[in-house]
Amino acid sequence: MLYIAAAVVVGLVASYAVISASDSPKIESKEGILDLTHVHVSKNPLKLQGEWAFYWQELLSPEDIQIRSVREGNQDRWISIPGSWLGYRLDGQQLNGTGFATFRVVIELSEQDRNERLALRLPTIFHAYKLWVNGELLEEVGVVGQDKSGVTPHLETKLVFFQPENDRVELVMQVANFHHKRGGITKYIELGGSDLLAVRTNLRIAAEMFITASLLVIGVYHLLLFILRRKDRAPLYFGLFTLLFGIRSLLVGELLLTQLWPAFPWGLQFKLEYLILCSSGYIITKYFDCIFPNYVSRWFQLGSRIVTSAFCIVVAVTPALIYTKLLLMIGVMVVFHMIYLMVGLARVATQRMEGALIFLLVSVVALVTVINDFLYYNEWSLIGNTSPLGLLVFTIAQMILLSLRFTRAASNEERNARELQDVNNKLIELNMNLERTVQERTQALSAAHDDLRTSYDRLLHSEQGRKKLLAYITHDLRMPLSSMLGYVEAVQDRVKPERNEQYLKYIQENTIRINRMIEELSFLSHLETGQVSYRMEPVHVIHFLRGFFEQYELVVRDAGLHFMLDIGDAEDQRLNLPIVEMDAPRLEQALFNLVSNAMKFTSRGGLVRIALAVDEVDDTRYAIISVQDSGTGIPSDQLKQIFDRNYKYDRPGVENGIEGSGLGLAICREIVQAHRGTVRAESDGTTGSVFYVSLPCVL
Repeated sequence: MLYIAAAVVVGLVASYAVISASDSPKIESKEGILDLTHVHVSKNPLKLQGEWAFYWQELLSPEDIQIRSVREGNQDRWISIPGSWLGYRLDGQQLNGTGFATFRVVIELSEQDRNERLALRLPTIFHAYKLWVNGELLEEVGVVGQDKSGVTPHLETKLVFFQPENDRVELVMQVANFHHKRGGITKYIELGGSDLLAVRTNLRIAAEMFITASLLVIGVYHLLLFILRRKDRAPLYFGLFTLLFGIRSLLVGELLLTQLWPAFPWGLQFKLEYLILCSSGYIITKYFDCIFPNYVSRWFQLGSRIVTSAFCIVVAVTPALIYTKLLLMIGVMVVFHMIYLMVGLARVATQRMEGALIFLLVSVVALVTVINDFLYYNEWSLIGNTSPLGLLVFTIAQMILLSLRFTRAASNEERNARELQDVNNKLIELNMNLERTVQERTQALSAAHDDLRTSYDRLLHSEQGRKKLLAYITHDLRMPLSSMLGYVEAVQDRVKPERNEQYLKYIQENTIRINRMIEELSFLSHLETGQVSYRMEPVHVIHFLRGFFEQYELVVRDAGLHFMLDIGDAEDQRLNLPIVEMDAPRLEQALFNLVSNAMKFTSRGGLVRIALAVDEVDDTRYAIISVQDSGTGIPSDQLKQIFDRNYKYDRPGVENGIEGSGLGLAICREIVQAHRGTVRAESDGTTGSVFYVSLPCVL
């Protein structure tokens, strides 16, 4: 790779030498006469060079020169063109760059060119001039004067057309400069056929426009890249460098800026060009540091910043006459930056870092073109403005390098994205499996928890039932047991031996009563704690009541009571018979408690009546079963208490006054409430009572 780099450098130097060498004998003017009688300039344009007549500190027209020649003879001085009058020795003294003068040359044409339409391509001439061709004023750029206040500097390339009147062409040019360190005709003036020079000029303009547009577009593009992604500063410095030199290419060569905007200030134009030159070294150093970190010394960066800032301040605050004298120093600074960077690039290339060799090669190209420009503007090179082309090559190579970096970064990101996606998919799958496992474990735990809760509730209900049963037994059995204990003691102590048989009968009756009470207490405690299970199923209420009536009809009639079943209008509604969801045996037990209670408190010959009615409340049908007796009734103030556990009301005048346990109605209420129904009683306290059981219908 180093051999390749060396070959490129040698090739560039050789190319420069070949371009610099003339491929034909030089044709120069001698003592203001340019002999072109043997040259066909309309087909082969020629750069004018050689000795021109030089009239220092004089602004002469062609007429003035002719009058002087007639009056004083030929006493002209000669100056080599192209070249500045800076350093020209006149009367033993060297001229400085400011002043004014008149230049004159006579061109002798060949016979072929006398009838051709010719043209002069005028470069930028420092810094204002007038041009006469054969005594006719054809061009004026800026304002020519004899002092600084009378001169208006302007830079612009021109293409002037003229028709030779004979075989001689006289060129007279007045030039004035009070704003730049160099004055005079410092660049080649071309003479040739009008069509050919016009085509060449247009081609030059097109080439410079292409280079300028390319630099500007590339610069703006990379600045936008940096704006969108500020983490990487390489596009920032590269975009600034390219954009600035794109602007500079408008200010040199064919001066596209003044062609597009003729009124653009000359002073601002020069300041922009010099500021871009001053800052270019520092910007390219920062760019190199971003591409190859840690290869630019911190002290070099600090020194570059200080020197660049100093030059920029001088250019910004001083007039062109002062800062243009620093052109050589600015060139040395820029070249020093590039040489330092190329040394670093050589080190990086030896380490085989990606892009280092390309960077080195294009930097050599850019360095050669930039050095040539500095030599050209100091009148030490014959090749014109080459830096835009070299910088375009450099820029395109850097653009490719940055594109490779972006492509590699994008590829790495895509690969990382794919890897992350794969990992993410695996994590998602693992997470789904984990979620499924957790869900299964959660469901299992929930089921176990529900089982534990159910077991706990059952245990709690069982414990509550046990406590209630113990409390009921303790409360309800204390009195009969105490009574039995008294009878037993009376028998043992022979208090009244003649009544021992009666005492034993009392003990037997209390034992039967206690046994029944224990059964009812146990059943009631199970009802209250929810330990009694129900097997609900739809049942026609009429069929249920008929079965109940037939089952207990003889029992009621044996007690000396009349037993009736009255289903009234309900039986007639064949298509709309009430159906209730019930546990028939449990509900039958509740109704029997009501019938048994009616039998207990109704005298012989009385009536026990069961009836059915259907009512509708809030869009819900209810089957209402009533149990009516003809007993003495229940006082109205005790109707709400009769369903409480252990409540007893012994109605006077009842023939078979059986002592109750006070649990039957409480059991009845619990069973009815388990069927989502209600039970209530009505009585006037004298003519019997009625118990109503309301059950919701499902149909």
